[in-house]
Amino acid sequence: MRASLPAFWGRDDDKTDPFRAMQREFDRMMRDFGTTMPAAFAGGGAAPLAPLIDISETKDGIDVTAELPGVEEDDVEVMLTDRLLIIKGEKKAETEKKEKDYHLVERSYGSFRRSVTLPFEADPKTVKADFDKGVLKIHLPKPAAKAKASNRIAIKKS
Repeated sequence: MRASLPAFWGRDDDKTDPFRAMQREFDRMMRDFGTTMPAAFAGGGAAPLAPLIDISETKDGIDVTAELPGVEEDDVEVMLTDRLLIIKGEKKAETEKKEKDYHLVERSYGSFRRSVTLPFEADPKTVKADFDKGVLKIHLPKPAAKAKASNRIAIKKS
């Protein structure tokens, strides 16, 4: 009788419980939803929908590096709105195979968008962006008032 009761009534073996397995799969799907592209766009396997980025703060500004493999420089756009840095673009891929008895052409397209909230309002005239071999590097200098504003606070012993 105990074997026919649901797992939450004392049965530990949730591997044999189809409802727990279904719940685990549903949880995994919800976690992964929106984070991967269809296999056709990624070239056979799943790939991140938004580019991977690194953000670091230096004394004089913020450095942002975005990995954009397979994306052309003309297909990337960098925008600055108030305190928001936006990187968006489109990836286009086309492969063509011609053999003796067949001709295969595959095309895929997809767009991406990544936004970063900045701790200060950057001057668009001073922002520098470089694109080389699928890597976008952006340097946003801090405003002069913001760069000097950080002061060390002395901690007193009790």
